[in-house]
Amino acid sequence: MKRFDTPYMADWFAISLRWIMLVGLTVSLGLGQKLEIGSAWPLGLLILWNLTMTALAGLNVRTSYHRRLNMLVDLVLTGIFFWGQGGIRGPAFWAGLLPILTSSIYFEFVGAVITSLLFSGLVIYTGYQLDGDLSLSIVIAGILSLLGILFGVIGRRMMHHMRQNRALWVDAEEKKRAIQNERMRAIYELTSTLSSTLSYKRVLDSALDMSASALNPSVEPEQTTSDPLVGAVMLFNAGKLRIGSARRFTNADMRITLEGSEGILKKALDEGEPIIFKDIGYDPELGRIVALRNCTSGYVFPLRSGFNVYGVLLFAHPEPGFFTTERAHLLDIIGRQAVIAIQNARLYQDLVEEKERLADVYEEARKKLARDLHDGPTQSVAAMAMRLNISRRMLAKDPKSANEELLKLEELAHRTTKEIRHMLFTLRPLILESQGLAAAIQSMADKMMETFSQRVVVEIDERASQQLEMGKQGIIFYIIEEAVNNARKHAQAPVIIVRLRQMEVGVLLLEIADNGVGFDVKSITQNYDKRSSSSLGMVNLRERAELVNGLLNIESVPGKGTNVQVFIPLTEEAADRLHHARRK
Repeated sequence: MKRFDTPYMADWFAISLRWIMLVGLTVSLGLGQKLEIGSAWPLGLLILWNLTMTALAGLNVRTSYHRRLNMLVDLVLTGIFFWGQGGIRGPAFWAGLLPILTSSIYFEFVGAVITSLLFSGLVIYTGYQLDGDLSLSIVIAGILSLLGILFGVIGRRMMHHMRQNRALWVDAEEKKRAIQNERMRAIYELTSTLSSTLSYKRVLDSALDMSASALNPSVEPEQTTSDPLVGAVMLFNAGKLRIGSARRFTNADMRITLEGSEGILKKALDEGEPIIFKDIGYDPELGRIVALRNCTSGYVFPLRSGFNVYGVLLFAHPEPGFFTTERAHLLDIIGRQAVIAIQNARLYQDLVEEKERLADVYEEARKKLARDLHDGPTQSVAAMAMRLNISRRMLAKDPKSANEELLKLEELAHRTTKEIRHMLFTLRPLILESQGLAAAIQSMADKMMETFSQRVVVEIDERASQQLEMGKQGIIFYIIEEAVNNARKHAQAPVIIVRLRQMEVGVLLLEIADNGVGFDVKSITQNYDKRSSSSLGMVNLRERAELVNGLLNIESVPGKGTNVQVFIPLTEEAADRLHHARRK
């Protein structure tokens, strides 16, 4: 026996006709009161045989020489049954139709004719043996032969039609399988492409191209320009949705920015689930896009990972029922892969930008060091050289005045040495690595007093500072050093206070406050890009606060001093809570 993937319709036709004939023969025996086991046992065997064929057909199983075996069994058992029931004089004189019908199905015209001739011969022989009268037997045999020809013609046409339908079905299945394979290939190519590139633009273009290919695998590459599918990737930038990449969008459409606060976009972003929708033209935001006005159905997939929302993947088509469940499921897969790729590309882009920003920070630090050297030690050394020259001349004329000048020169040298040591300390405070943040800040305060006579009061909560990692301690030290230096140079403050304390669970608050002249924060912030390159204190503070994932807040009023606040999260949950509260 052999098992097949699909059923044979010929078997089911033969089984159905056989059941009809068996029921008819059973009714005939009942009406003729001949339904006895002794004479009707071949009918019972035919019923068991048809039950067996039904079971095999249900399992898509066929025996060896299946068609021949069916024809032979039907012919033999029906012939025995016909003989046992008295031939043409019995109630089952028409039993010969059973093997003729099954033969017309399995062997079409030839099978039906051969079976009818064989059974006709049996009819004539039975009439001769049982009745001795051949006239009626010849008439019945002739009728069976004509029926064999008729059923043979019908069987041929019916089987030809069935073969055509089966061929169409097989072609449809093969085409469907080919489409499925093409879609799986598109998904594989999309995954490979997205995982092999960190280019933002290439990720977006690949997501659209592969989606179109997966949705319409039968469309040839050269025909893609005629494909009416509209697609776009919209990404958030500065709080608005902007077109990152699109297909079939007009130039005007590419410049459109959307809020994502109304209609389908808002619903998809709020729920975080893909949506299939209609009536695009009536949408308050998508209705502005010209390329979507001829489309009657659409699909939007929110590009989000956790709390991070990157944008949406949008497709639209003129056909109302284009986005079937199967296509939507396919786009879900592509959308999830696109989210991962966009996330990776954005992380890579952030790393590139961070690298460039750090390079700018190092360059600014180098310039700051150069400025400090020029404004401090360099000027002092030049002054010392000038005074040495004056002292040398005065030694010959006025030794007493020369001695006073040398004392001033010595004092200037000591002050210059202190300035250089202070600069070296701020460049690399070794005490920070050995004794921690509190000791480093106190040491900086002492040096500010010693070098510049600037009073700095330090109020550090030891338990709060000990919660900070060493890397964060270094950044916070430089924030404090920058803020204190700015206050010393510009605030003219008698006292600068540095505080570090626990504000709430997982968040520390750093404050650098002074009682100096203060300034208008709003005015300075608005005109900051017009200031000279040497006035970058606020930028440095903000960038260093971002390095610890913190928030910078500057409060100042002219004549009432300045308070620089840095909120420092200790955990990712605290950072999310802190930044979420700021957005509100």
